Amino acid sequence: MLHFSRWKTLLIWLVAFAAVVIAAPNLLSEAQRASLPDWLRHDRVMLGLDLQGGSQIVLKVERSDIVKDRLEEAVANVRNALRGAGIRYTGLTGNDRIVSVRITDPAETQKAVDRLKSLTTTGRDSASELTLQQGGEGQLSLQISDADITADVASARTRSLDIVGRRIAGFGYENFLVRPEGDDRITVQVLGSVDAERLKNLLNQPAKLSFHLIDESMSGQEALNGRWPATSQVLYSLDDPPVPYLVDRTAFASAGNMVDIQPVVDPQTQDTSIAYRLDAEGTKRLAEVTGQNIGKHLAIVFDDQVMSAPAIDAAITNGEGRISANFSEDGVRDLAVMLRAGALPATLTSVEERSVSPTFGGESIVSGFVAGLVAVVLVAALMIALYRILGVIAVVSLFFNLILIIAALSLAGATLTLPGIAGIVLIVGMAVDSNVLVYERIREEEKTAHSFAEAVGRGFSRAFATIVDANVTIFIAAVILFFLGSEAIRGFAVTLAVGILTTVFTAFTLTRSIVAVWLARRHPRHLPKSVLTHLFEHANIRFMGIRRYVFTASAAISLIAMAAFATVGLQLGIDFTGGSLIEVTAKQGNADIADLRSRLNDLNLGEVGVERTGGPANARIRIASQGGGENAEQSAATLVRGELEADYDFRRVEVVGPAISGELTMMATLGIAAALAAILLYIWIRFEWQFAVGAIIATLHDVIIMLGLFVLTGIEFNLTSIAAVLTIVGYSLNDTVVVYDRMRENLKRYTKMPLPILIDASINQTLSRTVLTAATTLLALLALYLFGGDVMRSFAFAMLFGVALGTFSSIYIAAPVLIVFRLRPESPDGEESNKTDAGVKSGTVV
Repeated sequence: MLHFSRWKTLLIWLVAFAAVVIAAPNLLSEAQRASLPDWLRHDRVMLGLDLQGGSQIVLKVERSDIVKDRLEEAVANVRNALRGAGIRYTGLTGNDRIVSVRITDPAETQKAVDRLKSLTTTGRDSASELTLQQGGEGQLSLQISDADITADVASARTRSLDIVGRRIAGFGYENFLVRPEGDDRITVQVLGSVDAERLKNLLNQPAKLSFHLIDESMSGQEALNGRWPATSQVLYSLDDPPVPYLVDRTAFASAGNMVDIQPVVDPQTQDTSIAYRLDAEGTKRLAEVTGQNIGKHLAIVFDDQVMSAPAIDAAITNGEGRISANFSEDGVRDLAVMLRAGALPATLTSVEERSVSPTFGGESIVSGFVAGLVAVVLVAALMIALYRILGVIAVVSLFFNLILIIAALSLAGATLTLPGIAGIVLIVGMAVDSNVLVYERIREEEKTAHSFAEAVGRGFSRAFATIVDANVTIFIAAVILFFLGSEAIRGFAVTLAVGILTTVFTAFTLTRSIVAVWLARRHPRHLPKSVLTHLFEHANIRFMGIRRYVFTASAAISLIAMAAFATVGLQLGIDFTGGSLIEVTAKQGNADIADLRSRLNDLNLGEVGVERTGGPANARIRIASQGGGENAEQSAATLVRGELEADYDFRRVEVVGPAISGELTMMATLGIAAALAAILLYIWIRFEWQFAVGAIIATLHDVIIMLGLFVLTGIEFNLTSIAAVLTIVGYSLNDTVVVYDRMRENLKRYTKMPLPILIDASINQTLSRTVLTAATTLLALLALYLFGGDVMRSFAFAMLFGVALGTFSSIYIAAPVLIVFRLRPESPDGEESNKTDAGVKSGTVV
């Protein structure tokens, strides 16, 4: 019997009302939200990059810059230490983390060792120590440890976070996020309309500006042809072609001494420059140096290049000046922004870029909304057609389930991505699965219960364990997906996980309470009559009778899929291979595929693929990995932008460097392995070991054939495909758990029934659930495939195939394995065994 106290019913509807209140601000504009009372929370779901538009760039601290700076520091310290002690030396060099020097007089070697020992501890931390080694003939070396460099890289990353944030803010962007990733990376996300190339240029450069004197002892070209003083270095200008300068190594002022930096553009000549003013210390040093070196030249150095080399005509005492910059107007403004924000401790290299235009994001929102609406209509129509008033209750529960999902995402401040919308659409189909399981269980209990109310109570209570077991498998897959790294996939994982939790909650609180009210007011004596609900009631299909043929066919298909996977292989996306994916829209007319292919081939970027996508004006460009490191990938994308920007708008740009692609491949492999292990461990704990083995074999069967599908169709295999595979694994085991749960129940009830007959009976008893739950999910996925947009079409296609495959494997793979592994030894006299079990007729339990 169902019984809900008034307080419990009131509490359930209060939760539903609170969810409506929390979710409602998502439908309001900014101005409308501002007018809400203070006590009402303003939490809402944030739109992700792929829906709102913007750029996400992953920056990596260049380890080589840190090594170079440490070597220069160590070389200078050795030089100063030996000179200060009056020790003669030669061959002082720094290379590959080792500083080498030879003491000219071997008798002074020990004195040099004693002097250099003070350099072996830098005082930064316990790990920052140099190793001093002594060789023959006065040879000494100081080695910088890997741990020391790693610590410096992490420190540089930490210092860079604030500088990067100031640069983006100085650029005029407001809606941005800067967060650390690992020990040496920074993820930057800027939402809205973004010039990605300009943003990357703004963030990549260290922007180290310093003031030096030109070494007038020889020209830069003479220095290159001979030997120059150790206290100087050869640097090149920003000119084209570059001019070499011999510059004193010691800087007497830097950008850190600048307190006022303004870009200046001459309105008549359009010449650009940077006007600056130095602080008191910088002003004093500049006055001293210029006063003592009238007639010589200054060198204003920017990132190891000479930006300007003005002559010193008189002492500069006011600390003000201008730096001529041969940049565009935008370039000089960006330079001013970088100088104001401060110099980075090292170069930040872009290792990944994902940019989306706001227009493309808006189209994705519309596509996702339409797909969701169609999915709700189709699923609602099916449920009402099948269950009449109970179907209406299921639809009401589904409606509140969706509100609960939005409310939970709003409270958590979660980001909604396009795959996240796909997750919500998928939940539309999966949410009513719980209602189907409950309603079909009620139908069975109605045959033995004394009253319909009793059957309803039994149906809810006995379906609970099955629903929990079935949803746990998908929840585990969602949790694993969350840690795969991509923001879009995380969005899918979050909505899927939240949807599973709200589905279980609504099924056993909201739906149950509404059904209880219906029972109390209408006093029905049986389930509402419907056209299709009795379709499988008297099913007596001998599934196990053809198990050997189906098993053999499945094994053959699996072997073919493995052979195709080994020989042909998957068409891996840039997530796993590196490279660039660019979608463009012609500014006028249609995209000319042949012209695009010809123009891009002229750029000598290697393998370039061009195809039409999402309409005649759109094209998708794939550029294979350049094989020259992170900078090569970024350079390729920059070349394509420069070539096409006059004729095409860029809808979407993804650039993945080799470091990121290698990590994504490893994470995807580990993610699949971890998900399989966790799910199967759960089944092992909940069921007998034979059930776990059956689930393992069925899961491997599904994964192998899914991979074969990707090989056969040539669909690109990327992180979204990983999400599809893992979700299918969870869904397939969802179906398997429903069948297994009934088998376990029948094993206790019919102790002498031969296993093949028991399995057939169990499958027939759950056939309506298996078919109907698959049908609701397939309807939602069909809506996603047809209306969800081009980006999600391959995901929806894989899911459509996977749901059908999972339904098949739960019957013809997971079940027969139990016979192979002798879950129950067959009786030598199966005929007599059948007679001892009342209620067994032609292999069907009634």
